[in-house]
Amino acid sequence: MMEWLLAPLAYLTGSVSSAIIVCKIMGLADPRENGSGNPGATNVMRIGGKKAAAITLFGDAMKGLLPVLLAKALGADSLLLSLVIFAAFLGHLYPLFFAFKGGKGVATSFGVTLGVDWLLGATVLATWLAVYKIGKISSLAALVAALLTPLYVWLIVGDVDILITFILISAILLWRHKGNIQRLLARQET
Repeated sequence: MMEWLLAPLAYLTGSVSSAIIVCKIMGLADPRENGSGNPGATNVMRIGGKKAAAITLFGDAMKGLLPVLLAKALGADSLLLSLVIFAAFLGHLYPLFFAFKGGKGVATSFGVTLGVDWLLGATVLATWLAVYKIGKISSLAALVAALLTPLYVWLIVGDVDILITFILISAILLWRHKGNIQRLLARQET
């Protein structure tokens, strides 16, 4: 029965904002009030450079990866694992500790894919890297990776509960990037 505490724990883990913590520790401006206003790695790079962004990216990915690995280690079935995946992702988007104002979820969603299956995570990362190498636009790479993730889940994992979870995550990622999509269509995205 204790395993059902995994989803709330995953949400709390996801609620820890790597961007805000990294910026505070490194003496940088609050990412919620500077740059794009998004507490994520891309905005942290604008504010504080590559090192701060890399630490933020790592932290955001870990808060997706660790709860999923813990749930798997404790033998969670696919429904519980799906809840843990979604809870960690949702925690990043709507963090309890930061007035429910979080990032867009790209790095955390990568972390949960890596936790589900290393090949799934590697495939999503390879997609992001390939699109970024061609287009040099982080949001475009994130959007393409998000669109393809459910297909990868179906082909690599083949579990319906997890597939439905990633369809939902991908839809939310697209919605959270609606401003980026508008700028991409207008050819104004940097």
